[in-house]
Amino acid sequence: MKSAGMLLLVLSIAGCERGVHDMYDQPHYRPGDASPLFADGAATRPPAEGTVAHGGGTLAQTSSGRRGRLTPERPPAVTEALLRRGRERYGIHCAPCHGLAGDGDGIVVQRGFPSPPSYHTGRLRDATDQHLYDVITQGYGVMHPYRERIGPQDRWAIVAYVRALQGSRHMPMDKLDDHDKTMLDHAGASP
Repeated sequence: MKSAGMLLLVLSIAGCERGVHDMYDQPHYRPGDASPLFADGAATRPPAEGTVAHGGGTLAQTSSGRRGRLTPERPPAVTEALLRRGRERYGIHCAPCHGLAGDGDGIVVQRGFPSPPSYHTGRLRDATDQHLYDVITQGYGVMHPYRERIGPQDRWAIVAYVRALQGSRHMPMDKLDDHDKTMLDHAGASP
């Protein structure tokens, strides 16, 4: 009796496996294929009238849209409150990999995760704010996208804070006001 039950269990599992396999191996059309299902004979369908584009570029038509450029969003004005919020969000979401100072030496990097580039490299100092925003949104390399975890306003706050981190090391002296220059003199940091 036990062997009949085991046989029934094995056969039912095999049937489920075949069903799951069929689910992933469904017949499908590739872009440009012909199809008898539509009057125009094409399998690729045009977007519905009134569709608003959320991506652009050659790779934006992927199913996830992650590789295309996002529609640019307008950054808010940089205020002290925005920088405070950016610092808080950066500490939660970015510092584990990028480090508190943006050097790419966060706690997970110290434990073996691949090191991200420092925000203080020329390439990232020269990158546009939109590029930094898009990387937070879509991810880059081994960095996963934060679109679902960080809202648009918080992404802009993080970008503003990253710019403040960069400015803390690379601010030209002629951009500082007299108060800041005096503070640097007293700290022994002036050239």
